[in-house]
Amino acid sequence: MHSSLWLSALLVVPLVGAALAMLSRKTQGRAYGVAVVTAVIEMVLALVVAFMYNDHVRGAQTFDFAMRHVLSAPFGLAYDVALDGISMLMVVLTALVVLLSLLGARDKRREPAFVAWLLLLTSFTMGSFVAHDLLEFFIFFELTLIPCYFIISQWGGVERSKAALKFFIYTFAGSAFLLIGIMYLGFVHQHQTGGALTFAYGTLSSTSLSHGASIWLFIAFALAFAVKSPIWPLHTWSPITYAEAPTAGSIELSALLAKLGSYGLLRFAVGLFPLALPDTRPWVMTLAVIGILYGSAVACMALDLKRFVAYSSLAQMGFITLGVMTGSKIAMVGAVLLMFNHGVITIGFFLIIGFIEKRRASIAIKDFSGLQGPAPVLAGIFMVVMLASIGLPGLSGFISEYLILIGTFATHTWWGVVGTFGVVAAAVYLLWAYQRVFHGRAVGANAAIEDASTKERWVLVPVVVLIVVLGVFPKPVLDRISPSVQQLIEHVAPSGVNK
Repeated sequence: MHSSLWLSALLVVPLVGAALAMLSRKTQGRAYGVAVVTAVIEMVLALVVAFMYNDHVRGAQTFDFAMRHVLSAPFGLAYDVALDGISMLMVVLTALVVLLSLLGARDKRREPAFVAWLLLLTSFTMGSFVAHDLLEFFIFFELTLIPCYFIISQWGGVERSKAALKFFIYTFAGSAFLLIGIMYLGFVHQHQTGGALTFAYGTLSSTSLSHGASIWLFIAFALAFAVKSPIWPLHTWSPITYAEAPTAGSIELSALLAKLGSYGLLRFAVGLFPLALPDTRPWVMTLAVIGILYGSAVACMALDLKRFVAYSSLAQMGFITLGVMTGSKIAMVGAVLLMFNHGVITIGFFLIIGFIEKRRASIAIKDFSGLQGPAPVLAGIFMVVMLASIGLPGLSGFISEYLILIGTFATHTWWGVVGTFGVVAAAVYLLWAYQRVFHGRAVGANAAIEDASTKERWVLVPVVVLIVVLGVFPKPVLDRISPSVQQLIEHVAPSGVNK
C-alpha cells in the first residue's frame, strides 16, 4: 500500500498554484507562468501515481494510496481517499486537461483570476475522483460548480450569463437528489449497526436495503449524474454552455466534468445499489440509445462548431452510459476506456475550434469552407480526431466502442443493435461537418487563414499520440482497468450479468 500523501499532493498542488497565481497578478504574464508550472507538476504527479499504482495491483485488491481520517465523528465528516484502476485513469485525464487547456487555450483577459479558477477546478475534480467517502465526494462534486460558473460567466460569449445560470441551476438541482440519497443511506446504515454515522464507501456498500429503497436511491443518485454527464433528456443545458464558454471552459466541461457524471454513475449508483439494477437498467439503457440517436441527428443540424461537438458528445456519453449499465465486464471496461478516450478526443476538437475562432472570430459553420487548402496541418489533425470519434480501427475510439457494443450484444442484444446505428450516424455527421468546413474552395478570409503555429502543433501532439497509441496498443491501460471493474462487478453480479 502506497502513501496517501501522493493523492493529497494532487489536491494541494493546484490550490497552492491558484494562490500563487493571484499573489503574482501585478506582474503581467507571471500568473500564467505559475499556472503552467503548476499544471506540469500536477501532470508529473499524476503519471507517477499511475506508474506506482500499476506495480501495486494484486488480484482483487485494487484500491491503493488509501487513508481515512475522521474529521468530525458526530457529523460523519472524514478525509478518505483511495485510488483504483478506474479513478487512476480519470486522475491522469484531469491533469492532462488542465495542462493542455492552459497551453492551448490561453485567455489574457483578467488572466490571474482565469488561471486561478482553472487550477481550483482541477483540485476539486481530483478530489471527486479520489474521494472514497460519499459525503466527501459530494462536497468536491458540488465545489466544481463554482469555478465552472465563474469561468463561463466572466470569460464566455455574448450569452454567457444565461449559459452560466442554466448550467448552475441544472446541476445544482440534480445534486440535491444526490445529497438526499447520501444522507438517507448513511442514517440507514447507522440505524442498522447502532454505530457512529459514516459515509465511507466500503462500509455503506454492505448496507442492507429493501428492493424499493434501492430503486429510489438509485434514481436519486442517477439523476445527479445524468445531469452532469449529460444523459438525454437532461442535456439541455450543455449546448448553450459549451458554445458560450471560453475554449478552456468548453474543454473542462466536455472532456472532464461530463466524465465525472459517468464515473459517479458507475462507482456509486451502480456500485451501491445492485438490487435496483434489474428494474432500472432497461430504462437507463433506453435513454442511452435515445441519446446516441438524438445527439447524432441534432449534430447534423448544428449551426456552429461548439454546439456540433456538444451534440456529438451527447451521443458519445450515450455509449458510455450503455456500457456502464449493461452489467457486462467487457462493456464496462470499454465504457471506462471511452471516458478517457473521448476526453482526449474532445480536447482535440475544442483546441482546434479555438484556434480557428481566434483566426476568424467565428465558429458558425456557414462562415467556413476550403480550410484544408490554406491550413493543411489543422485540417489533418482535425481529421485524425474526427476519425477517432467515428471509431476508425487503429485509433482510440474504435476499441472503446467495440468493447461496449460486443458486451451489450452479449447481454442486451436489441440495445446493442440500436446502439450500432449510432456508429453509422457518427460517420455521417462528422464527415459532413468536415466537408463543410475544410473541403471546397477557400475564398475571402478563409483563403487567408494561417495554418497551425509551431506552439499549436506541439500542444496537439499529445492528443494525436494518445489517439494513435491507445488505438494500436490499449492493453496496458485495459490491464489496469479490468481488475477494478471486476471487483465492482462481483458486488453487482447477483443482480446482473458478468460476461
